[in-house]
Amino acid sequence: MVRRVAVLGAGVSGLAATKSCLEEGLEPTCFERSEGIGGLWRYTDKAEEGRASIYRTVFTNSCKEMMCYPDFPFPDDHPNYMHNTRLQQYICKYAEHFDLLRHIQFKTLVTKVKKRPDFAVTGQWEVVTQRDGKEETVVFDAVMICSGHHVYPSLPLADFPGIQKFKGSYFHSREYKEPEKFRGKKVLVIGLGNSGCDIAVELSNVASQVYLSSRSGSWVMSRVWDNGYPWDMLVITRFRTWLGNILPRALSDWLYVRGMNRFFKHENFGLMPLDRASRKEPVFNDDLPSRIACGVVVIKPNVKEFRETSVLFQDGTVQDGVDVVIFATGYSYSYPFMEDDSIIKSRDNQVTLYKGILPPQLEKPTMAVIGLVQSLGPIIPTADLQCRWAIKVFQGRWMDTCWAKVSAPLFLSSLPRRYGNSTTLQTDYITYMDELASAIGVKPSVLKLLLTDPRLALEILFGPCTPYQYRLRGPGKWSGARKAILTQWDRTLQ
Repeated sequence: MVRRVAVLGAGVSGLAATKSCLEEGLEPTCFERSEGIGGLWRYTDKAEEGRASIYRTVFTNSCKEMMCYPDFPFPDDHPNYMHNTRLQQYICKYAEHFDLLRHIQFKTLVTKVKKRPDFAVTGQWEVVTQRDGKEETVVFDAVMICSGHHVYPSLPLADFPGIQKFKGSYFHSREYKEPEKFRGKKVLVIGLGNSGCDIAVELSNVASQVYLSSRSGSWVMSRVWDNGYPWDMLVITRFRTWLGNILPRALSDWLYVRGMNRFFKHENFGLMPLDRASRKEPVFNDDLPSRIACGVVVIKPNVKEFRETSVLFQDGTVQDGVDVVIFATGYSYSYPFMEDDSIIKSRDNQVTLYKGILPPQLEKPTMAVIGLVQSLGPIIPTADLQCRWAIKVFQGRWMDTCWAKVSAPLFLSSLPRRYGNSTTLQTDYITYMDELASAIGVKPSVLKLLLTDPRLALEILFGPCTPYQYRLRGPGKWSGARKAILTQWDRTLQ
């Protein structure tokens, strides 16, 4: 019988986990190594060990109606895309509103999580923590790992010959905070992800020249789409997902590429992904195409070799006088507190999780990893639904197969074909959310609503798949969900 649950981390996922436990009558204890909540979104002037780090000017890539907690909309007057400080204020209000702070132990480092000797029978874990130099061991019935995946930087220097003799400075984008110290310098940014593009665009205002190196290209999208509406309120809809699933693959890919090229032709800007039909997470940057067009950001292929003051690229071109190299090369998964690291990591050091949540080889399903899934959708509602699903599994109320037989693939068999090979757990947002929601009885029934509430049904089918849809019915139902869905465009316009 699961009662006491350890939650590791008080970011957006950890708060969702704590609240989900309370909704189901469980007793959560959330351990946070820093002095405040927010995780990734709590900005600090210097990168802190063991914590995610963001730069001063980070804004959200998902709009407020799509990325909120499903029973706690943003205030009407908030902009559609928010600076990190405003999102952090919202996170704090959420924690206060649902009285979550009293369940969090701050400045507490989790040093070890290990199975109890009788785990095969009880499913219990020992959690060892350190606080003020004192060590404590507590037994929990279940563990929810909410530490995120933007903590441990991936800096693959072995892939860049000659970097040791480079006389300029180089560092991971995790260390970047603001642009002023790079004024007048030539800067090379390696990595065409969201961080790399944001940093390149920001530096282009002060640096003498910015070069942006990409190994495989990427789709670049604007936050602002047709008629000025947020991209995700137009793109992430049930109807579009249904259409994408029934169309022939070739036609679906053609429409996808056509849609991505609607504002500018990626090939002309040197941004075209090597795999044109790749559905990996695109980059969101409204300014990059104009920065390239103005010549202040120059797109380059992958680096072949570093020299003392210059860089040789794969196309044979050489750039002299490079002062700084910023590696925006992403992050690696690491769980230093796990006594047995193979519980989460498996083949080739990659993560394999049932439904993207549960380590499949455990004798008892009493551990959940929250927030590792990446999709063309927001993390807050994804984490919220993952937590609700995981707790139902903890309680033994739902399992779609005998746990002993799960040797679990991630999600749907079509994923590798559609999303390509990636170390991230990528999936289609609505397909994945509906899969979890169906299992715990909270997926909205469009057919039933067409008979009983046609206005709501049509908004659910053709409108944006906002998080409120997963609080309309079943466990965790929220009385304000219907109104929130029918007024979501009003808040967007406001």
